[in-house]
Amino acid sequence: MIRDAQDSVCQALEAVDKVGKFKEDVWSRPGGGGGISRVLQDGAVFEKAGVNVSVVYGVMPPEAYRAARAKSTPVFVFYLLCSQVLHPKNPFAPTVHFNYRYFETDAPGAPRQWWFGGGTDLTPAYIFEDDVKHFHSVQKKACDKFDPTFYPRFKQWCDDYFYIKHRGERRGLGGIFFDDLNDYDQEMLLAFATECANSVIPAYVPIVERRKDMPFNDQHKAWQQLRRGRYVEFNLVYDRGTTFGLKTGGRIESILVSLPLSARWEYDHKPEEGSEEWKLLDACINPKEWL
Repeated sequence: MIRDAQDSVCQALEAVDKVGKFKEDVWSRPGGGGGISRVLQDGAVFEKAGVNVSVVYGVMPPEAYRAARAKSTPVFVFYLLCSQVLHPKNPFAPTVHFNYRYFETDAPGAPRQWWFGGGTDLTPAYIFEDDVKHFHSVQKKACDKFDPTFYPRFKQWCDDYFYIKHRGERRGLGGIFFDDLNDYDQEMLLAFATECANSVIPAYVPIVERRKDMPFNDQHKAWQQLRRGRYVEFNLVYDRGTTFGLKTGGRIESILVSLPLSARWEYDHKPEEGSEEWKLLDACINPKEWL
């Protein structure tokens, strides 16, 4: 599933970009497992696009396991994941992220545990309501095929998870997110994760196609860079996947591939109330129901 998702996403993105091509690195992790990282950098449409798969196993130290779950016993862990972060050049084309993963743990004296996690979320610099509604509608459609409670539950979870506490705002405009999911049949959840991964391209490509050639000025680009700064802050301070990767001795280039090529931190920047920039910030502070 994760290899198919990586292949289909990379093919679709190269078709959109038309210039950039993915560079592939195959890597091994000391202690067990490895992965395939694919990165498209400085293309015609995408400033940076990373699409990774990992299959990792081995005994994890307490601090690493604590990053994945709120426990500290050393355990044998096996996990698989496919993740993607896309940063387009045009400020009107949104960043998008997805990550779908499966964990198994085996601790001494305890039954083996397993769970699924992941999600897909949209991080624009400017709001186009039709784009955001389209993105959320595709996520809802994927969820509704399995359980009508999934979308409202996982949409709220997404808003809560991608929260930059020290800023009092969300990273973007949400989508779906879930973790520790094991209260359904295992094959059903695999099918659900597969459906979610397959929904990324239809959710995102129509949006980037509409926005990638829109004219923009230096003010638009500066605002995009400021919002990317928020993206960096969340990923380095709060993201559990980043923490887990660093504490398990993962490949640094693959862990930090989610960061943009460029970002900006401007002292005490406040957008003018009522401006398009202010509307985006307001939606990040006060999450909306888009459907």
